[in-house]
Amino acid sequence: MCGFVGFSNAGGIDNASGIIKSMADTIIHRGPDDEGYYIDGDIALGFRRLSIIDLAGGAQPMVSDDGDTVLVFNGEIYNYRDIRADLIAAGHVFRTDSDSEVLLHGYEEYGSELPGLLRGMFAFVIWDKKNRQIFGCRDIFGIKPFYYYLRGNTFLFGSEIKSFLPHPDFVKELNTEMLPEYLTYEYTVGDKTMFRGVNRLGGGQYFIFKDGELSVNRYYEIHYDIQDGKNLGEWADEINRVFSDSVEAHRIADVEVGCFLSSGVDSSMVAKEVSSHAGIGGKPVKTFSVGYERETVSELNDAAVFADAIGLPNIPTVMKDGQFFDRLGDIQYFLDEPLSNPSEIPLFFLAETASKYVKVVLSGEGADELFGGYPIYLTEWHLGRYSRLPRRIRRGLASAAKKLPSFKGKHFLIAGAKQPWERYVRANYVFDSESAKKVLKDHPDIPDPALLSKPVFDKVASLDAPSQTQYADIHIWMAYDILVKADRMSMANSLELRVPFLDREVLETAMRIPSRFRAVGSTTKTALRAAAAKNIPERSAKMVKRGFPVPLDELLRRDEYYSLVRSAFESETAGLFFDREYLLSMLEEHRAGGHRMRRIWLIYSFLAWYNEFFVKR
Repeated sequence: MCGFVGFSNAGGIDNASGIIKSMADTIIHRGPDDEGYYIDGDIALGFRRLSIIDLAGGAQPMVSDDGDTVLVFNGEIYNYRDIRADLIAAGHVFRTDSDSEVLLHGYEEYGSELPGLLRGMFAFVIWDKKNRQIFGCRDIFGIKPFYYYLRGNTFLFGSEIKSFLPHPDFVKELNTEMLPEYLTYEYTVGDKTMFRGVNRLGGGQYFIFKDGELSVNRYYEIHYDIQDGKNLGEWADEINRVFSDSVEAHRIADVEVGCFLSSGVDSSMVAKEVSSHAGIGGKPVKTFSVGYERETVSELNDAAVFADAIGLPNIPTVMKDGQFFDRLGDIQYFLDEPLSNPSEIPLFFLAETASKYVKVVLSGEGADELFGGYPIYLTEWHLGRYSRLPRRIRRGLASAAKKLPSFKGKHFLIAGAKQPWERYVRANYVFDSESAKKVLKDHPDIPDPALLSKPVFDKVASLDAPSQTQYADIHIWMAYDILVKADRMSMANSLELRVPFLDREVLETAMRIPSRFRAVGSTTKTALRAAAAKNIPERSAKMVKRGFPVPLDELLRRDEYYSLVRSAFESETAGLFFDREYLLSMLEEHRAGGHRMRRIWLIYSFLAWYNEFFVKR
């Protein structure tokens, strides 16, 4: 695990060695154990390492024996030993036991077909001197980050955007066009970012940069391949088989591995599977949980009870109220782009605690998206049944419902007249189009944010509504929110977070499961819960989805925190982008008993982020 940086046109940049070192130093948190550099007339590469596998032999940048290829790599390849054996059979000679060298030889053998062979979480770049091209790619989910910036003859790339700041050709500019998108989704979607000119490489994509031209291609497409031949018990057995294999692969390390543990079924399955294996030195694997002083919003007790039941030690992190505000600037800095998911804050402090004991943790991210864990999938199931009514009838009922005062079922009737993409909840997650227009200073016209997600829904338009929404969540919610905060909050603390549910084999199993075994009626993750019931206590297997509870709703009504936010909303910076009167009215409405926490926190988080990148730096 590491972070990497690089830029082309090194021969045309004064002090290339000093610049690449400064770029790498900005992401030292991703790799405090070691550093390395490679520079020639065409390229400069920098590397920061967190030593986990082959502690003595995995140094980077790694140069091939003939000097024709050079690698920088962030992540882990879980099937590298199988690929290594194939490469040895093909005549390749290895100097180390690292997965890094497997990528180097793998590129020599397979070229651009290499990414399609890999099982893991990764982003890497190979400088191919013979063909004078830069090759790079990202894992199928986008677990590990990859950003790039092309300006003139200079091509910048790296694990985090902040690494571009020291480069003289990087022009730091806010991409104000993305603000409406951030207001509605709480993050930016697609390849563009909040920094003008900085793009993301998508999950399952690779690129080639040659002769000043960049081409981006897809090597893997996630798709459903529904199979109806198995019953629930058979699917449960299949899930347990592939999941056990995935956890075993994700445990590969030469350092101690721990687990994040909440009270939910996903992390419980991870911890239970890991509990069957001893840790370093035969000691039981440590689990880590986070909660709050107020027990009404804390999961610590449930997590401790489960850990005790499976015989693992549990190390709690008890957050104080003020911690939601004390480190917000640091957290937004580590995120690179503004993200206002409140759960990122307890995750940061959970990772901080875990990093004092281990270098690697396994976590349960991805299970909800793959196996149908969110309540919105149940809503879509009911709406799917309702959509059997003729559309003209549904439209008529929706039109009538809009004119009536609030009543139970009003929202359902209105949503029932829409297509799944039109009612996608992530598209209006915080502000809808009208409220976003009001809060922005210049009151711009804002298109329906669901239009951004429509192309994703179009790819699976023939499937039922819950499956369409799950597919969209994998490509939007999970890719730009869940995985971003997981990577940044863990790596901010020099901790590698691994996600065994987001394994290629687990994914392809999940994509074959019929929707009736995912989210139906009143039950989410039907097949996954059936699998869990064979291994973990019934209470945990049936645990209702709680999300990641946070006490911000109440905290924002308390004088000390209300005053902090009010001061930010009254600031000159806030006035650059937002209607300050509208901001203050939201704050007062919330203080009086309304529920505007999400909207308030989204604006407050943006202001903290802007201060880090455009005021302090």
